[in-house]
Amino acid sequence: SNDRVMVEGLNLVKKHQKPNRATGAEGAVVTQEASLHISNVAIFNATTQKADRVGYQVTEGVKTRVYKSNGESVAVAK
Repeated sequence: SNDRVMVEGLNLVKKHQKPNRATGAEGAVVTQEASLHISNVAIFNATTQKADRVGYQVTEGVKTRVYKSNGESVAVAK
């Protein structure tokens, strides 16, 4: 399923790793990142340096996404 994302430094979980004699790996508690559902991630507004909500605005028949806080259009990364 493609509805989960990885965000660096967030949702850290501790995984208990068992020792393995065959590979020589010792048992340990390992901290690793886990995925988040995409609905729990907000878009970042570079102008305000905060997370922001997105709305739509239709101008001259063209639908564009805009930030709710300041009304600027959202840049599309390609």
